[in-house]
Amino acid sequence: ALELWKSGNDDARTLAIMIADPAQMTDRVLNDWARGLNGFVVSTFPGLVGRTPLARKKMEDWIDSASAWTSCAGWALLAHLALNDAGLPDSFFTARLRVIEKEIHGRPNWVRDAMNSALIAIGVRNPPLTKAALKVAKAIGKVQVDHGETSCKTADAAAYIQKTLAHRQRKK
Repeated sequence: ALELWKSGNDDARTLAIMIADPAQMTDRVLNDWARGLNGFVVSTFPGLVGRTPLARKKMEDWIDSASAWTSCAGWALLAHLALNDAGLPDSFFTARLRVIEKEIHGRPNWVRDAMNSALIAIGVRNPPLTKAALKVAKAIGKVQVDHGETSCKTADAAAYIQKTLAHRQRKK
């Protein structure tokens, strides 16, 4: 995985993320890899980091990074934790909801997208966080993200939270 990452090739880096052993990822390696992120690999990286013992620390380190891609990884990691780490208290997430409400519209383009995704992930975690996330979604309104020459659209957080919860309910 380390050799694949060093290649600088996006496909090789994606494969590196997929095959890396989370137990062997060090703080230094994760930081090195975070500095090499771009739009192609940033979405897969938090899945690896989230399986390491450093997940929470890296989220906290990266969320406010001056590098937009590293900050995106921090917010995407927050979303990963919201969906996968049942041991974290609600207060961990409510603190981040306050940051999203206050700062989302002033952040760089792709960071806004990652923050919006984190808002959605927090909003589907449990009923108290659903209520808090829906309140934040209402307060921030529509999040503008330029997706370039694609058909991608930024999800309306409130609608997506409600749709996801309804889907989960139907699956029960």
